[in-house]
Amino acid sequence: MSERSAGLIGGLEMMAPLSVDDERALYPIIQQGRRAEVALLTGAVADTSERRRLLRQRHSGQEAEGQLLRATLGLVRTRVTERGYRFGNDELEAAGVEALVNALRRFDPEKGTRFSTYANYWIMKLVNQSIQQQVGLSDSEMRLILQLQKLMRTETKKELTKRDVARSLGISQAKAQETMQLSRELQSRRFATSELKDESELHPRGDQADAPPWVIDALRRICGDDFDAFWQFTFRTMSVEEIARSYGISRQGMTKRIERCRRLVRESPEAEQLLAWFAQQ
Repeated sequence: MSERSAGLIGGLEMMAPLSVDDERALYPIIQQGRRAEVALLTGAVADTSERRRLLRQRHSGQEAEGQLLRATLGLVRTRVTERGYRFGNDELEAAGVEALVNALRRFDPEKGTRFSTYANYWIMKLVNQSIQQQVGLSDSEMRLILQLQKLMRTETKKELTKRDVARSLGISQAKAQETMQLSRELQSRRFATSELKDESELHPRGDQADAPPWVIDALRRICGDDFDAFWQFTFRTMSVEEIARSYGISRQGMTKRIERCRRLVRESPEAEQLLAWFAQQ
């Protein structure tokens, strides 16, 4: 079985996907390695040659698991981009890799299911949870959005109305309209998230002195201590890394605080006026 590198994700080297036969050929090696691990942990092996044999089996099993994991890393990329995000979103990548590792630990080759099929559930679960945390949605909101997106994938021949959504999801029309709006906002935030990636050149696009006093006052009230960070990022006067360093926190932490400000702005009483003003800049 030849291996071909396909890049890195989460510090791990992705390999080309395995064929069904190549993947299934690893299963006995993995099972044998796991049995050897159990035998070694019990400490019941007194014979030196037997211990060396078990150590070799354990090592072979671990190598087989590593090969299976690396060959399935591409599934993480697929699921992240499938959700509408650019590949390279550190938090979603990390969630997908964590899910893949957890799936590998729980995977039982004797069940007859391919590892990629089994891992897909865990990847989607943790990636969705990471999206939910990034965006600031409740469990019920995220659940309804996922149901709506599934409905939209099946009903491709017509544009869904709030009445259609309400009937299909078993919710009120008011709740359906709210869910449709949240889904649209989530879609816009997906691509806005790409702005948090590093940029080689940052050109100032605005200044506080140019903004009407009501804009500054409203944003200061909404964002609180994170106003400066939100403003600097929005108008590209500093990179996320530079803002994070000035606050003495990690890039990930700053990303979450900026996303929180965005959500608060959209949910504020002045949302319509503020978004209209930003659109004109």
